[in-house]
Amino acid sequence: MRRLLDLDLLLEALERAFVELSAGRASVPPRIAAQTDRGLLAAMPGYANGVLEAKLVTVFPGNHDAGLPSHQATIALFDEGTGTPLALMDGTEITAVRTGASSAVATRALARPDARVLAILGAGVQSRSHAEAVTRVREFAEVRIASRSPEHAEILAVEVGGVAFGSFEEAVRGADVVCACTDAGRPVLREEWLSPGAHVTSVGASREGPELDAETVRRGLLVVESRVAFEPYPAGAHELQGLDPDSAVELGEVLAGWREGRSSPEQVTVYKSMGHAVEDAAAAGLVYRRALEQDVGTEVDL
Repeated sequence: MRRLLDLDLLLEALERAFVELSAGRASVPPRIAAQTDRGLLAAMPGYANGVLEAKLVTVFPGNHDAGLPSHQATIALFDEGTGTPLALMDGTEITAVRTGASSAVATRALARPDARVLAILGAGVQSRSHAEAVTRVREFAEVRIASRSPEHAEILAVEVGGVAFGSFEEAVRGADVVCACTDAGRPVLREEWLSPGAHVTSVGASREGPELDAETVRRGLLVVESRVAFEPYPAGAHELQGLDPDSAVELGEVLAGWREGRSSPEQVTVYKSMGHAVEDAAAAGLVYRRALEQDVGTEVDL
């Protein structure tokens, strides 16, 4: 899966998918989930750019203590003309990579061209994914890592060629791009830590509460994958509850030029991501096409 998920091709596929979504040419119902005491099982079907897929993903934050990923998933692809099943593939790697890549698409569209300092909050799977993807769209001179676990921050910093910081605040102050990638149930970032012109990405979606404080969400330009993000959790984000959906623009609208993105070097931009099925469709479609081209995978009769 890692080899088939070419990041440069994925960034292009995601840009097309976001535009299709905002143009109303994708079919994606809101995410649903069955919840247990320890986690949830979510279903994310979607159709975009000729790819018909469905993802089942579990989110169990306590898995870290058992050495398991918090997010585990499987994705099924279907023929768009007949509905015939085409492929069954691992969705855990796709979820990790496509989330970081989607943040990179948003960063390329919204961050200042001269952004040089990247701060990553968290030191798990998504933090690694963001370190790999976001650094492809800007030339960062410094990559800062901060985590609630200093040991994990040190390990990731070594892996990605960055520097571990002792607190979230220290990492954020002076950063041009901030990627919040935690499972925290309360804000890990405060608006007063942000420099003018900073771009913030938040992908955390804990069941317990928001990853960003309300002031950060309201400070500047708010960008979402879809305005479904304003619906109640798990379809939507805790940070956006009670806000007017028209207060945000969709990433696809910015990419297509239908809505303005960054309006000045001093403007703060915030991309609040909840993960979207068009991202899974873009990634899974890419994997399927490349697998056929390279004769990768096992063919079975159903």
